[in-house]
Amino acid sequence: MRIIHVEEDPEYGVALGSILVSLLEPSPGTARDFNRWYERDHFYAGCMSGANFFAGRRFVATRPLKDLRYPASSNAVADTSIGSFLALYWMERGRHRETEDWAVERVLQLGEEGRMAGGADRKAVHASFYVHRWSARRDDDGIPAEVALDHPFAGVVMVISERPEGVTAEAREKWFLEEHLPKTLPGSNAALCLSLDPLQLPEESPAYVAPVPGSERRGLELYFLDRDPREGWDALFGDFARTHAEAGMGEIAFAAGFLPTLPGTDRYVDEL
Repeated sequence: MRIIHVEEDPEYGVALGSILVSLLEPSPGTARDFNRWYERDHFYAGCMSGANFFAGRRFVATRPLKDLRYPASSNAVADTSIGSFLALYWMERGRHRETEDWAVERVLQLGEEGRMAGGADRKAVHASFYVHRWSARRDDDGIPAEVALDHPFAGVVMVISERPEGVTAEAREKWFLEEHLPKTLPGSNAALCLSLDPLQLPEESPAYVAPVPGSERRGLELYFLDRDPREGWDALFGDFARTHAEAGMGEIAFAAGFLPTLPGTDRYVDEL
């Protein structure tokens, strides 16, 4: 297993600095229209056309994948049974403030142009900026974080956890890197794990995006998988709640798997 910390110099110049996570649920009966609007306009106009966004990818959770989620609700995600479409965007290190300012201004501009209507009935289940802390590769010469969204991974799992009061971010990182991941990643379906700390969305964000309370003790890990998240879910992720609790690292607030969308198609929209 190989650990890469953010303070290390990038291997090839470009380095992942921060991430935008957007988990949305279209209203019943609108999944096809939502998928086309987001894929064919908003994905590009809302983020990818901006300087400093260097990668992006969309994912979807079918009903069988939603059935594996836990817990039923938490402070981070009020209803974990919803949240069908996940979008992840990579931003270059050292550019977050200017990129965030551009993204907020851009979304407001799109709203004025009437180009946010395609997702008017959506619900923001979880939306936030995150800062990249470290990544762990299962293989010594594994996939770097910077190219994770371009590599054809078969799935991604997002795990939000909340550490207890008195447990520092440094203590949590030490447990992850020295105890938890060395037992979890080797020989598993997970080729890469990214660890992220939340940043609040700006006050100027669209009205449908609600602020996320209590994020100061929250962490997010993204696991990129070689196979469908359903394969080996119990062995890899089913015990996370117990292992976190027994180690004194708090509670799992959201554990959910996703498949990559197939651009240009409406695949999976009738399986939500």
